[in-house]
Amino acid sequence: MRARHKPSRPPEFGLFLIPEADNYPQLTELTTYAETAGLDLIGIQDHPYQRRFFDTWTLITGLAMRTERLTFFPDVANLPLRNPAVLAKSVASLDIMTGGRIQLGLGAGAFADAIAAMGGHHLSAGQSVQALGEGIAVIRAMWSDERSVRIPGTFHLLAGAHPGPRPQHDPGIWLGAKGSRMLTLTGQRADGWLPSAAWAPPEFLTEAGKRIDDAAAAAQRDPRAIRRIYNVSGTITGDGTDHGFLEGPPERWVDDLSALYRDQRVDAFIFWPTEGDPVEQVHRYAESVAPAVRANVAS
Repeated sequence: MRARHKPSRPPEFGLFLIPEADNYPQLTELTTYAETAGLDLIGIQDHPYQRRFFDTWTLITGLAMRTERLTFFPDVANLPLRNPAVLAKSVASLDIMTGGRIQLGLGAGAFADAIAAMGGHHLSAGQSVQALGEGIAVIRAMWSDERSVRIPGTFHLLAGAHPGPRPQHDPGIWLGAKGSRMLTLTGQRADGWLPSAAWAPPEFLTEAGKRIDDAAAAAQRDPRAIRRIYNVSGTITGDGTDHGFLEGPPERWVDDLSALYRDQRVDAFIFWPTEGDPVEQVHRYAESVAPAVRANVAS
């Protein structure tokens, strides 16, 4: 692993929530706990074609209104089923309502057949990346001070639209990117990269992070300005059992996350427990892991 410099910002910690409609009481319980336990972020996956899932944006709005400190973001918004101009207005509106506590996780869209079944376009991989790039341009234009904006595009465009309202703060656009074209787009256009440990182990972070950095430098952007937010799925064991990366006691998690912060420039960790009681897992994460990582990297 080649040497890297740790991020310039302190690490942040959050929860990855599944928007199951029959689990609303636990979703509110975990969010309330995260607010009081000192966590920073709540990410909610966005799969509108899942019949048992809430609409992600409606759920984010409801949970955000219950809190005063947490930042919320879709992890990640399914662009093929969300008109980018309307999505930009939704983000700006809720950002104002919450006092600047909204970020935008954005994806090109997986499960093409399910997207098409809901009326979305069935795009090839290359078309999906092109559409995402156009969507980013539309969203940024809708957050601008311009009176009228025109953005050309094949899949997403603006033809004299009137932007506004502006968000209270500048929301980051964080891309869920895996393939080479998506990673290049992240370096060229995005504010953050949002990979998941389920498909992006540390060795992938090294290779993909270099591609993002190179694309940013080629676009005359500072690579270090692009955040790295990591969805970390695994189990925090209570009996000392250690099965390796992100599968062990709190001490294992503290070591793993501290190394990711130091070696991979990951500056936010979004926790998704894969086994055991999710409430107990979240308590271990918030009370035993996050504070220890903060102290570890600060020293």
